[in-house]
Amino acid sequence: MNHDPEGHITVEPNCRHICIRSGDTLIADTRNALELRETGYPTRQYIPRADVAMRYLQRSKMITHCPFKGDATYYSVNIDGTTIKDAAWSYEEPIEAMEKIRGHIAFASPRLQETAGE
Repeated sequence: MNHDPEGHITVEPNCRHICIRSGDTLIADTRNALELRETGYPTRQYIPRADVAMRYLQRSKMITHCPFKGDATYYSVNIDGTTIKDAAWSYEEPIEAMEKIRGHIAFASPRLQETAGE
């Protein structure tokens, strides 16, 4: 388990089958997600970039800062001319305590479906 020095965040491996879809389009498919729990926020699955169909993601201009993780770079999902703005993010240079999430992408949008199986 990995956590920030203040104890606000925990990161643990999640070997369940996680899929992210937009309609019938599979955007991510993994059994190697990291489950990030942060006080006051929903649990998020951080998916290895290698398990994400990056052809559907386009880097956006949005950047946010978290004092416990660092700066988040956002991506919009583009499928067949339809854009879901800022639906994914990545900590490309996370703070040292969150180094484990480097190279991973999280998704959150009511227009995306996340499924978890065995």
